[in-house]
Amino acid sequence: MQNNGIPEDQLFSFLLSRKREDISHNYILSSMCTLPHPVALRAHTMFMETNLGDPGLFPGTASLERLLVQRFGDLFHLPGACGYATSGGTESNIQALRMAKALGGRKKPNVVLPESSHFSFKKACDLLCLEMRTVPLDEGFRMDAGKAAERVDRETCCLVGIAGTTEYGTVDPIADLSRIASDAGIFFHVDAAFGGMVLPFLDDPEPFDFSLPGVSSIAVDPHKMGMSTIPAGVLLVRDQESLCSLSVDTPYLTVKQEFTLAGTRPGGSVAGALAVLEYLGREGMKEIVKGCMKNTRRLIDGMESFGVMRAVTPRVNVATFMPTDIPPPWRVSWTRKGHLRLVCMPHVHAGVIESFLNDIGEYYAEKTG
Repeated sequence: MQNNGIPEDQLFSFLLSRKREDISHNYILSSMCTLPHPVALRAHTMFMETNLGDPGLFPGTASLERLLVQRFGDLFHLPGACGYATSGGTESNIQALRMAKALGGRKKPNVVLPESSHFSFKKACDLLCLEMRTVPLDEGFRMDAGKAAERVDRETCCLVGIAGTTEYGTVDPIADLSRIASDAGIFFHVDAAFGGMVLPFLDDPEPFDFSLPGVSSIAVDPHKMGMSTIPAGVLLVRDQESLCSLSVDTPYLTVKQEFTLAGTRPGGSVAGALAVLEYLGREGMKEIVKGCMKNTRRLIDGMESFGVMRAVTPRVNVATFMPTDIPPPWRVSWTRKGHLRLVCMPHVHAGVIESFLNDIGEYYAEKTG
């Protein structure tokens, strides 16, 4: 820290110079985050100083959090769902496993989850001293439900399924997993951080939510396909008792107990997340998802026309292909199995897809010319 401050124009000139070093979203095809919707930015600014960690001081902001949970409860077929706004999928997944461990009462608890699970589950299992039992995927890069059932035993406290995998955009057999969890009497968490704001808006949605009786909790991230400001996640739970299993005493706050992981929690991104849902509604979200899926299909068709074949047909707007070189300045990623991975977020509009495919075509023409 400097002894004396610097002029404001000099400060913001410095900040702008660093901002310009960031990669433009015009070339980012690897991220599950996107540019926030204008109404999210406006709402975030209105509530940016609020702290949901002490909700009695900000009752209006706290009511927005409750309404956000209610909106997702309605969307996921459980109007009375409980929950709270998290920082994103990682926190939601940690909290879900905390609940499962607290409620399960196992001496040596284990968690059964797919090989495709997000790395946040590794963090959660390390923090909570849980044995992590991974289940292989089938040919469609989905969790093998039969093998999952074989991994479940008397010490299993939680079964995990993914609705919109980070790497391949597939959906595990959630209905089958729900039955396995119900039969075994164990907590079943669905990580729908990405797919939770895609699957409900497809023309042919498949069950992944509280409409399945075995589902105990769901993670969803408005800062992904919900186009909210970062960070904005939501953890939804079937009943208040499960959520309260995480409560700790907070004697000097306006509430005497809280079940959240973070203490200080931003109200701005909660307002931003709710603002997008209220502004767009179901029909608006359907149009957003429809556009992203159309672009995903166009990307797959275009890549395959160059001989770069898909690794799997995705259920959500994530496309994967056989390994290949990608010319700069495009930013892409690769899966653990080495497949090229591209995500068609709202900022990846049709013009971006065509520009990318044009560059790929010219790149391959030069290589083979």
